[in-house]
Amino acid sequence: MMLKGAWLLLLLVVSVLSVPIDRNEVHQEGKDGVQDENMDTGLYYDRYLREVIEVLETDPHFREKLQTANTEDIKNGRLSKELDLVSHNVRTRLDELKRQEVSRLRMLLKAKLDSTNTQSLQMDHASLLKQFEHLDPQNQNAFEAKDLELLISTATKDLENYDAERHEEFKRYEMLKEHERREYLKGLDQEKREKEEQRMQELKDKHRQHPKVNAPGSVAQLREVWEETDQLDPKEFNPKTFFKLHDTNEDGVLDEQELEALFTKELEKVYDPKNEEDDMMEMEEERLRMREHVMKNVDANKDRLVSLEEFLKSTEKKEFNTAKEWETLDAKPAYTDEELQRFEAELRDKEEELKKKVDMLNQEQELLKERGKALEAQRKEYQQAVLEMAHRQREQPAAHDGEALQLQPAKQEDKAGKVAVEENAPAPNHLPAEPPQNLPTHT
Repeated sequence: MMLKGAWLLLLLVVSVLSVPIDRNEVHQEGKDGVQDENMDTGLYYDRYLREVIEVLETDPHFREKLQTANTEDIKNGRLSKELDLVSHNVRTRLDELKRQEVSRLRMLLKAKLDSTNTQSLQMDHASLLKQFEHLDPQNQNAFEAKDLELLISTATKDLENYDAERHEEFKRYEMLKEHERREYLKGLDQEKREKEEQRMQELKDKHRQHPKVNAPGSVAQLREVWEETDQLDPKEFNPKTFFKLHDTNEDGVLDEQELEALFTKELEKVYDPKNEEDDMMEMEEERLRMREHVMKNVDANKDRLVSLEEFLKSTEKKEFNTAKEWETLDAKPAYTDEELQRFEAELRDKEEELKKKVDMLNQEQELLKERGKALEAQRKEYQQAVLEMAHRQREQPAAHDGEALQLQPAKQEDKAGKVAVEENAPAPNHLPAEPPQNLPTHT
């Protein structure tokens, strides 16, 4: 069975096969398929994290140790030491996963450097890889116990900060939306502005007119899911059966995705994608708030999972039966006036910076245009010179042909005269010459 809970934090207890209740098997397979498809920690090394867990899960020894380990054993690194005892085949696959991850990170670094126009002829990859805390950069070819320990600690820290980052992103989204609304209204005349402000207020009021939203994790909210989603008799509500029904992968815990799925009915009371007044970004923020509320009140050991024991204990609390109505996002603004002012000042600074870049690019464009004009003029000069040269080359052969016609008879005449002289000349004497006379004699 997949360690779905484990790869969410890499420090969660292993799947425990619970006794399945009577369910339609085909329907269960469909639910599992949807669940697996939606699983994502949101971490930039999410795939690497999942693949490491999947490989480790294939080793019987490591799987057995993980089944008996508690959260603290995993967090403090004791489980990482068991890596030395896994099979050679598993270690080889882990080594390959790490090499692939290092290669991926190198590509990310190169792309980042290229985007910032940073020229580095001698790039120290080992130093640059230290930016990534989820692996050991000193040993880039082998997956060791330190890699598993770093992966656990980094995933723990990153996931603890992940929700806070999502809240911050939503706040900035809301401030940007308000900023754009104000800028839009500024561009209208007074009459149109008043009509538009009235229309916007009507949309806000319409959005607030929704049925009562039950507090997430309360008996009213769970009973509503039991009756409307599970199609079961509300009089027969049973927390233990409810838990097993919604532990869709049967790993003995409710993870964050399984919890968030329980809030769909409540969210549908407030948000409808067909309505102009309903913002789906706000719906996802509302879902996150609901999940955090349940985790705060139910997740006793803070491992981001809800065990059956934790769930049953939460149903024994007074708040479970007496929870107040849930306050939706529209009851409280996501930001203060001071935060909005700082955000708008930041936007103005960025706009000024962009204007400067645009001006610089325009100047460069003008320079390029001037250079283009100069190159075009030079090209035309070269083209004209080539044409003139070609014209001269066409005229020169005609002149040589005329000269040949005039000089040809003279050559023939000279040749004829030369032949005549040669005909009148005495025939050559090939006999040897007589010896000279009166040569002195020698005794």
